[in-house]
Amino acid sequence: MTDTSRLEALETRIAHHERMIDDLNQTITAQWKDIDRLKRELQRLGDRVATTEAAMGPDPGDEPPPPHW
Repeated sequence: MTDTSRLEALETRIAHHERMIDDLNQTITAQWKDIDRLKRELQRLGDRVATTEAAMGPDPGDEPPPPHW
């Protein structure tokens, strides 16, 4: 194997690795955007549940039974 062919092989591998790193970076960036969006949605839904529970009042199962029971 000549020096020129070895150099070309290394340059090809480096170019492939750089492309793979760029692809992985794009994937990670997209996943972080999804995670942030899902965190906001989860927080919003948690707030809605808390608001709904507060509007419903106490749970009837938490009240003691009437004295005639």
